[in-house]
Amino acid sequence: MNGVRLAVRQVFFENRAFWRNPAAAFFTFIMPLFFLVLFNALFGDNEMKVPGGTVNESVFYVPGIAAMGVISACYTNIAMMVSVSRDLGVLKRVRGTPLPAWAYLFGRIGQATFVAVLLVVIITGAGALFYGVDMPTNTMPAFIVTVAVAAAAFCALGLALTSVIPNSDASPAITNASILPLFFVSNVFIQMDDPPVWLDTTGDIFPVKHFAEALGTVFNPYTSGAGFEWGHLAVIAAWGVFGAVVALRFFTWEPRR
Repeated sequence: MNGVRLAVRQVFFENRAFWRNPAAAFFTFIMPLFFLVLFNALFGDNEMKVPGGTVNESVFYVPGIAAMGVISACYTNIAMMVSVSRDLGVLKRVRGTPLPAWAYLFGRIGQATFVAVLLVVIITGAGALFYGVDMPTNTMPAFIVTVAVAAAAFCALGLALTSVIPNSDASPAITNASILPLFFVSNVFIQMDDPPVWLDTTGDIFPVKHFAEALGTVFNPYTSGAGFEWGHLAVIAAWGVFGAVVALRFFTWEPRR
């Protein structure tokens, strides 16, 4: 069997293993939906300014929580699950099999991307059904490209993060500490209209804000044209390249001692 077929089979294997872990599957899907319902219940009736006019705040929360879902599936889950597999010796045993290393990692990334796409579909559908948020039909190509670029970038960053996680016990704390604060300063949980300069600059440095704002443009009903935010996509892609370089240099298959 050639490497491509092995890689595709690995995607199916990782997906099956994911769904056989009910706790991981439950929180991966329920937490973004919980935040979507919570924030819309608290602020969904308010109006907010967007480029071109004003919209209901649900138009802000649907793309923001969709971004959170992609990051949770592609960054948080990969960083934690790969760290756990490494500590259990699974990665070391995989390296001793005929399965190519890239095929194993492709399986992890492919499964995470599948979950991310499924989350985006669920969150977007919930926004349309329950909160009256229009589906981004005119900007659908930009929507697809933005999610694809972000999924690839955050998968790479998740693999890169494993190089600084010392053991599986520390993986939840380190992973959440590296991403949760960014949700609050990156226009995901709250819209910061006039933040302090240092806080705004912090958000601009990291890819979370650029991802959320690129999706916000896609969902903005006043957006004219295709809706591509090339500047935001360039920052996200640059972070993805950085993550890939770090992962290639420092990723280890052996348990950390």
